Amino acid sequence: MALLHLDHVHVQLGQHNVVKDVNLSLQAGDIGCLLGPSGCGKTTLLRAIAGFQTLTQGSISIADRIVSNPKTRLAPERRGVGMVFQDFALFPHLNVADNIAFGLRKLAAPEREARVNELLEHIGLPGYQHRFPHELSGGQQQRVALARALAPKPALLLLDEPFSSLDAELREKLALEVRQLLKKENITALLVTHDQQEAFAMADKAGMMYQGELLQWETPYQLYHQPSHQLVADFIGHGVLLSGIVNAPGSLASPLGMLQHQSLQHYPAGTPVSFLVRPDDVVIDPNSKLQATITSRGFRGAHNLYGVGLPDGTEILTLSPSHEQLSVGSKIGLRPEFDHLVVFAADHCELPGNQASPLPLPEAQSA
Repeated sequence: MALLHLDHVHVQLGQHNVVKDVNLSLQAGDIGCLLGPSGCGKTTLLRAIAGFQTLTQGSISIADRIVSNPKTRLAPERRGVGMVFQDFALFPHLNVADNIAFGLRKLAAPEREARVNELLEHIGLPGYQHRFPHELSGGQQQRVALARALAPKPALLLLDEPFSSLDAELREKLALEVRQLLKKENITALLVTHDQQEAFAMADKAGMMYQGELLQWETPYQLYHQPSHQLVADFIGHGVLLSGIVNAPGSLASPLGMLQHQSLQHYPAGTPVSFLVRPDDVVIDPNSKLQATITSRGFRGAHNLYGVGLPDGTEILTLSPSHEQLSVGSKIGLRPEFDHLVVFAADHCELPGNQASPLPLPEAQSA
């Protein structure tokens, strides 16, 4: 059963259509994530679900009850929705226990105390009841903010960039911990973020928004490996779209050489296309005839991320173990090694609303 359902949702702020015709569903107990660049409308959509924004068209349903449409807007406090903000919003004059218990005032004192202690165990902070927010680290404050939102057992939890103020390593660690906690509490949640790793660590379903439109809503795996729109392909991962021409059924002439795959049989010979290349799609191979020039190098811990220039002047990215340092300007051999091949018609217009139809997901790729 879909606990959250958005049906052709539009939100207008002033003269601007900030959210345009968004449809999505989130099953009970699942965690969803909205990705996208700043200003794409994802936070406005979250606020509309919470009840802080009016819809100009469409409807929002929570647990099979319409809570918003152009004529009706149920008050936020009556929706059974919890919310976690990016600035934590803890009450500085209240200790940890009182912050968590803030929404439990209707419970008897023993029940309230039991729920607070249960959540402190869940978030890994037993014994922190009497500490104040200024005595906690950023990660601990975020755990307390999450516990406070979970305390009343909301039907739906909304999280707006909840880890944005934390460092990258802590963000991913906390995202995994939050996922485990939400699953333990059986809470349905929707997260807004611009951090892809954070989204992939948490989400059962994820989508990308651009200029107010939801371009795709799938599992994180499908979003990464089967993008339905060129903008999704370009945004997710370090992808680069290269141009090629179908040379014959199943064969593609490209800057990486001649690529063979049965899925290319969907296009007649002579068809111009663009195809997605991510860093893990090409490997450095000294024996390869395809020569490229290293244009940049970024240290990523266990590996280096190299920018490489191909003979035709286009640039892509590739990975290599960091203990093998390669110098900028040096020549290397590259070998295509695609597990998945995503191809778009070259005349596809890269605008929201005009979605491409990528070829079926291939089983293998040879060059």
